Amino acid sequence: MNITKAQRKLTEHLRIQRLSIGLTQEGLSKRSGVPLPTLRKFEQQGLISLEALLKLAMALGCLEKLVNSVEPTTSEFATIDDVLAAKKPKPKKRGWRK
Repeated sequence: MNITKAQRKLTEHLRIQRLSIGLTQEGLSKRSGVPLPTLRKFEQQGLISLEALLKLAMALGCLEKLVNSVEPTTSEFATIDDVLAAKKPKPKKRGWRK
């Protein structure tokens, strides 16, 4: 995914969220504190500051979900030795034939 596609998707998702709760652009602008021209520019061109985006997400009730979506993930492996050790088959402790 490239930046332009991500902008379009993010813009569309937030616009759909706005419409699903029945807010006009003007209503969302008032609730979020984001100026109406900024909101319009975001919905038309995908351009917005991080602060304004977070204000919109908070007003739409999806701020926590947005923040959690970029939470760092941890790997179960710290070194290459951990990866190699994980691939070794564990020795059997019991036989299965008589």
